[in-house]
Amino acid sequence: MVVFTSVIGYLIASGGDIHWGSLGLLLLGGFSITAASNTLNEVLEKDYDALMKRTANRPLPAGRMTVSQAVIIAGLLAALGIVALAFFNPLTTLLGALSLVIYAFLYTPLKRITSLSVMVGAVPGALPALIGYVAYTGSIGPVALILFTIQFIWQMPHFWSIGWLGFEDYQEAGYKLLPNMAAGKTREISKYAFIYTLYLLPVSAIPGFLGLLSWTSCLAIGVASMYFIWKAYQFYQHNDKASAKGLLYASLLYLPFSFIVVLIDSL
Repeated sequence: MVVFTSVIGYLIASGGDIHWGSLGLLLLGGFSITAASNTLNEVLEKDYDALMKRTANRPLPAGRMTVSQAVIIAGLLAALGIVALAFFNPLTTLLGALSLVIYAFLYTPLKRITSLSVMVGAVPGALPALIGYVAYTGSIGPVALILFTIQFIWQMPHFWSIGWLGFEDYQEAGYKLLPNMAAGKTREISKYAFIYTLYLLPVSAIPGFLGLLSWTSCLAIGVASMYFIWKAYQFYQHNDKASAKGLLYASLLYLPFSFIVVLIDSL
């Protein structure tokens, strides 16, 4: 999804005037920064990953790689990513570096302290579209901010559906990623997921009022938002595995659909 949103951001900024070499360089830089961030995350969480079924077989907790090896790989990937993004402009480089720092050194430790860590992690999660746009233009435009806002809000219901499904694993490892984890898999998790999907409705309409998107595009994104909201409401109503999966699948449809609508509108 990170690669997809960065490409969409670049294509929207280009208006169809695509520089394929630059696009390839953007993919290299974005992929390298993301890989470095994830590697550092796994270094910092090695002992906790060993406690969770879904992560216990990762190279570090499983003993197939040493911490020093992982740190070297992360350093090389980070350097490669920063250098690749530096070919564009200073702002692109800064955003790429900021994404890595926030994810690895703010979001990762906060996961064991507060559920607000999800919002912190949503910042680097939403930066790729902004990075793609800035790589082409050298500045942050209003459409890029709309893309960032959509992806930022989207991450909360998306992650909380995943967190509900993997609740026991997160609890076993001592993560505090979901609202009121001490109370168990209560409706508080699904309530917040539902509330955040509601925020997507005004975000769908604002670009129309500002003249950034056609009302047809805003309507299309609004309809997709309503579907996402409906799935979140079902999750809130039933608070079970089936509804959590339904919200997760809806989130995987909503984001690419909305970004493609913005891309078509820009072209």
